[in-house]
Amino acid sequence: MSLAQLALELGAELRLAPGVDAAHEISGLCTLQDGKPDQLTFLANPNYRRFLKTTSAGAVLVTAEFADGCPVSALCVDNPYLAFAKASALFNTAPLVEVGVHPSAVIHPDAEVDPSASIAAGAVVEAFAKIGPRASVGANCFVGEGSTLGEGSCLYAGAILHHGCQVGRDAIIHSHAVIGADGFGFALHQREWIKIYQLGGVQVGDEVEVGANTCVDRGALGDTVIGRGVKIDNLVQIAHNVQIGDYSAIAACTGIAGSAIVGKHCALGGSSRIAGHVTIADGCQVTANTFVTKSIDSPGVYSGGLPFADSQSWRRNAVRFGQLDKMARRLKDLEKQLAMLSCTKDE
Repeated sequence: MSLAQLALELGAELRLAPGVDAAHEISGLCTLQDGKPDQLTFLANPNYRRFLKTTSAGAVLVTAEFADGCPVSALCVDNPYLAFAKASALFNTAPLVEVGVHPSAVIHPDAEVDPSASIAAGAVVEAFAKIGPRASVGANCFVGEGSTLGEGSCLYAGAILHHGCQVGRDAIIHSHAVIGADGFGFALHQREWIKIYQLGGVQVGDEVEVGANTCVDRGALGDTVIGRGVKIDNLVQIAHNVQIGDYSAIAACTGIAGSAIVGKHCALGGSSRIAGHVTIADGCQVTANTFVTKSIDSPGVYSGGLPFADSQSWRRNAVRFGQLDKMARRLKDLEKQLAMLSCTKDE
């Protein structure tokens, strides 16, 4: 695309470098450090400003504040990172899918597949499943009985959508994600585990993205619910009957236990752990490696866990954590004794 076209698409003010005209073509994206004359980059974090002076990119997305220090053409925007996200869609390199059903796909006669949908090689679509307009079912995917893949949604190769699960519009389910496997439900009887069959489903909202190898379990009775616009990273475990509010984001390796409720516009850092049956209020941020064991009632940033240290120091601190209760009791006794001494002196 030309710089003029990019400026129009991104709503940017174009400031051309000397000797460059608006027809200069951009064919891809890059970092500030590794840019080429036919590539576009961005400056969002001031910590990277030092790379701006030496960039060889064809143009940079910047705020007006940094445009004067840009040695190449500048596309001035209020939010360079947001503009870069929009630009990434313009230069997306993912191959286009072919409309239609591959001869090796297995489609049940009672399934509904829109003529504009794509069903790739080796995919299986079971009875009463519905594949919406422009939806894409990748190679070796499975869509279970009675499930729905909404308009414009995509199952990448190897993704599984079990029976009775609903995926909304423009959702992305990455490879080997599993939506609707049984939740972890068992009753202990005479030292044996008796399976509790999971009778609910999963509801995945519009514009949701689910990362590779992530598992969203079906509900035991009601449904597990993933709200609109939720973004879930790779290797996340979401247990049965969990509810995730609209536009929340969950980073990799997080585990959310059964019946937990995460509010709207929340962010869970990598390797977070959310105990079962707790509720997290709207607008909460849980930092990486935090274990939430009780409900959070108000928005804010919450952290837990120990930072790393050399092993010897870490072991000493771990022992002291086990002594905290005794230390707190001793401190309380000392405070009482000091208060009594103070009263005696006053008398």
